[in-house]
Amino acid sequence: MSRLNKTERPYDIVLFGATGFVGTLTAAYLAAHAPEGLRWAIAGRSEERLHALRERLSGDTSVGVLRADASDPASLRELARCTRVLATTVGPYVLHGEGLVAACADSGTDYLDLCGEPEFVDLVYVRHDTRARETGARLVHACGFDSVPHDLGVYFTVRQLPEGVPLTVDGFVRADGALSGGTLASALNQFARPLRMRAAARDRARHEPRTPGRRASTPAGAPRFAGEVGAWVLPLPTVDPQIVRRSARMLERYGPDFRYRHYAAVRHLPVAVGGVAAVGAAVAAAQLPPVRRWLSGRLRPGQGPSAERRARSWFSVRFVGEGGGRRVLTEVAGGDPGYGETAKMFAESALSLALDDLPPTAGQVTTAVAMGDALIARLRRAGLTFRTAAAM
Repeated sequence: MSRLNKTERPYDIVLFGATGFVGTLTAAYLAAHAPEGLRWAIAGRSEERLHALRERLSGDTSVGVLRADASDPASLRELARCTRVLATTVGPYVLHGEGLVAACADSGTDYLDLCGEPEFVDLVYVRHDTRARETGARLVHACGFDSVPHDLGVYFTVRQLPEGVPLTVDGFVRADGALSGGTLASALNQFARPLRMRAAARDRARHEPRTPGRRASTPAGAPRFAGEVGAWVLPLPTVDPQIVRRSARMLERYGPDFRYRHYAAVRHLPVAVGGVAAVGAAVAAAQLPPVRRWLSGRLRPGQGPSAERRARSWFSVRFVGEGGGRRVLTEVAGGDPGYGETAKMFAESALSLALDDLPPTAGQVTTAVAMGDALIARLRRAGLTFRTAAAM
């Protein structure tokens, strides 16, 4: 792997999309927690807004301000070449993200995003994984609530189970939070592209090599009452199982035959039924462009829940892992999942790639593969819970 003179670059971390809703929260976290001597910058389309953000955060003129536009490939190449790690909040990624990935892959720059879009993850693998491996760039998607608690939670659970045996893990997600405009736009865009999403998955399957003697699967579980968490559980069709499966295929610690199932957990059956109906209605509505535009207009990019609402929000993901005659229950938990804790996870992921002593990896990798124990340690120090509830 080549790092293409990354040590000679002016910045350690650049945050692109810093003036958006999650971008502003991430910039504030970095301003409060960046270690002394970290060279970092905020980037986006409007220098005026970036300067105003820097002034609101700290007024520290050592924080750089860089102009770049997702629609301008030259500005993205310049942005990628000036930093060791580039973290972007600019989505929907399938519409606005590939140019920056290409620039990072070519420049040997580590790339992070908050992508929860399976289509984009698969497209990036097919088009840019090989080049990133050549230059040493690490391309790490889903570095927020999608999918850090789930990817690292499964990794944390697996490490407490026997080695070299078939393993199963079930994850049960409970959360209370509110949407931002950017999250709503990404979700509606994803709902509107089911055929393209399936085509991207098939294309990836044709390109991705198999690991002889090892298997990792993420089947959709059946709805049921799960006594281990005392709740009704429904299969949760998010990007998280895809990320977990990728980790399991790359890390031998997951054993020769690994299976993960991902669920939403709700206490009362009527709430579960209502949730299924609401998701179905949103998917149906997203197929009609006028309705999709109307829904997107209810909450525009840059808008999101208030600080008071975020302070009341929380999440808990419980995992049940089994293998080799051992059963373990674990939990990952924290505050506001979509924004406060996402900004924390995103910023700490960038700091980990920039500063921690990590295993040598390149190409499209996950948080578990690229950062694993180092990122768990960071998130614990930052206030997230990783705990073992019971072991038998």
